[in-house]
Amino acid sequence: MSEGPRRSSRLASSAAAVPAPAPAPVAKEPSPSPPALAPIDIGDSLPSFVLKNEQGEEVDVSTLTAEKGAILFSIPRADTSGCTTQACGFRDIFPDFKESNFDVYCLSHDTPEDQKKWQIKKELPYPLLSDPGRVLVAALGAKNESGGGTKRGHFVFAKGGKLVERQLPVGPKESPALALQFVQAFNLKASL
Repeated sequence: MSEGPRRSSRLASSAAAVPAPAPAPVAKEPSPSPPALAPIDIGDSLPSFVLKNEQGEEVDVSTLTAEKGAILFSIPRADTSGCTTQACGFRDIFPDFKESNFDVYCLSHDTPEDQKKWQIKKELPYPLLSDPGRVLVAALGAKNESGGGTKRGHFVFAKGGKLVERQLPVGPKESPALALQFVQAFNLKASL
């Protein structure tokens, strides 16, 4: 009879040593993909689509051309050699764009934080727009379908939002000069 209590205490102690099964891992829902935009061709308007600028502020791109024309130039990656050449080219002739009544915006998939560091480092006087999902980039035709990167280009939108010029691909050094040349010819034609 003295065996009974010992046996049950041994069973109780061995049961306590077996860990309880781990809870099943909770499957994370995939983050939703940003909605696709229709392709933007010559004559089409900038759609209503919100991106963040280098300050982290939300910007609806359809409002960029409410009072002036706008040039969006796309770059593969902030603070790299070719992209810096293109961005600094737009910086150096920025007053000419302002005089022509056009604003300039850089468009990349980089985070607003990375864009802000680059903007300060290179003294870029215009806003930088972050398109991490490359949604607007794709609508403009500047998304590399094979590798998912961004093609270098620039896009000129007239006041009111219509796309009037697309250069894709374009060299980093030529992009600013070609954009300015187009804008000045566009304004001259509109004044006749």
